[in-house]
Amino acid sequence: AAGGTLEIAHDILSLTDHPAWDGTLVSAVPSAVAAVLDDPTTRPRPKLLVLAGEAFPVSLLHTARRTLPGATVANIYGPTEATVYATGWFSDTDPAPEGATVPIGRALAGKSAYVLDATLNPVPDGVRGELYLAGSLARGYHGQPGLTAARFVAHPYHPGQRLYRTGDLVRRRPDGTLEYAGRNDQQIKIRGHRVETGEIETVLTGHPGIARAAVVLREDTPGTKYLTAYLVPADGAAPDAAGARAHLAGALPGHMVPAAFVT
Repeated sequence: AAGGTLEIAHDILSLTDHPAWDGTLVSAVPSAVAAVLDDPTTRPRPKLLVLAGEAFPVSLLHTARRTLPGATVANIYGPTEATVYATGWFSDTDPAPEGATVPIGRALAGKSAYVLDATLNPVPDGVRGELYLAGSLARGYHGQPGLTAARFVAHPYHPGQRLYRTGDLVRRRPDGTLEYAGRNDQQIKIRGHRVETGEIETVLTGHPGIARAAVVLREDTPGTKYLTAYLVPADGAAPDAAGARAHLAGALPGHMVPAAFVT
């Protein structure tokens, strides 16, 4: 097979004036691709557009089909622990989406996907269950045996093998494709990053002026998601947004610092 060139960009817009922008494949999170598809001066022209890391709105699929005629559009799903892509939906072979988001598809080659209930029994088609994955799994979490034991469980149908418990809730359609249906915990996805809102809340309540905190993902404008922190001051305190932001920035990475603070 012919060789190729891989270009990695921290900002998708920085690639739009690069020859690789007309290459075979462009892969990014949906929110980044949505920002450039409607602009003919920055629009990519790949043969394959792969989206992953966030929910893929059907409206964006329609835009991609309109602006990239002839290109295959794929929605790929896979946590890092499954190293790394586990399921996929492809526009040229899979049934059309029925809901507001594009399905995450079927298990890819070498992978298996199971939709199970709390007792590790399969649920019927159309019923929400937790997604478990098998095939090319990580060995676990370094230095965290408890978390490893909770997430990497014995395979109930193949002795000696393991399943990875994703924490993601899905439904299997009659055609076999999987639809994402949320989380079974406080974990959310924003711009491709997995975030535990409880972790942010714990750091916030470590601030001497904050008694309680709640962090939520807001989407006031469709397609634009951001974290908002709601704060209850400690008695006699008056925490401000700048102080709360600085407190978080000293303990957490930038993508976990909310964009807005409400007291």
